[in-house]
Amino acid sequence: MLLPHDEAGTGPALVLLHARPADRSMWRDHLPLLAAAGYRAIALDLPGYGEAAVPDGYDSTPGQDVLSTLDRLGVSGFSLAGNSLGALIALQIAAAAPERVEGLVLIGYRAHDQPATESLERAWHGERTALAAGDLEGAVLTGVETWLAPEASPEIRAHAARMLRGNLLRWSADGQPPRAADADPAELRPLASRTLVAVGEHDLPDFFTGGHALAEAIGTGGVVIAPGSAHLVPLEQPKWLCGLLQGFLAHSAK
Repeated sequence: MLLPHDEAGTGPALVLLHARPADRSMWRDHLPLLAAAGYRAIALDLPGYGEAAVPDGYDSTPGQDVLSTLDRLGVSGFSLAGNSLGALIALQIAAAAPERVEGLVLIGYRAHDQPATESLERAWHGERTALAAGDLEGAVLTGVETWLAPEASPEIRAHAARMLRGNLLRWSADGQPPRAADADPAELRPLASRTLVAVGEHDLPDFFTGGHALAEAIGTGGVVIAPGSAHLVPLEQPKWLCGLLQGFLAHSAK
């Protein structure tokens, strides 16, 4: 399926993939900043999120859909920046088409088979319990409190709530979206010099564990800590992240 998208700018393509609680609007502040820096920034809704309704009989994968959409947009080579779910799918894409990937930035990664901590289990339980009781706003509040840093502004909290509420409503009507398969990070060691792994300063322990395991498996040499943010780093720290992306991608292109 072709994915809804927003884009801005011309130049090297930088594809932006959102987290599970979010949709492509989490990157809205990035588009003008990256365009001004000389990139063609493309933010996509992943299947089952935002405006990307999954059709009956869906037999593709999120990674394949991203590649098909980029083909339609005339994009051959590109860099990828993915947050959480977006990081999983970015790895899926890099494993399927490594020759097309010019840079890879992975934020808030955790493999599906990594055992969950009590903190993450509590967050999942809170969302499920609220939804089972018909308390949509309670489920949204659980997500906002889990995925954002305590100092997140009211505007950021409202934006996160809108995205998560929209996704929960879609899933209640259409079912859960297709799950992104875990690629083997060790297969991506040839991309080590073009890969950066990051995690939010206030994220759950699961994503520190996942980030360090990912960095070790690929051979990136370490994990960058995003200041003043929890799981949704692109939403919480757009200017900081845009600076990180520009500096890293410029360096990795040399």
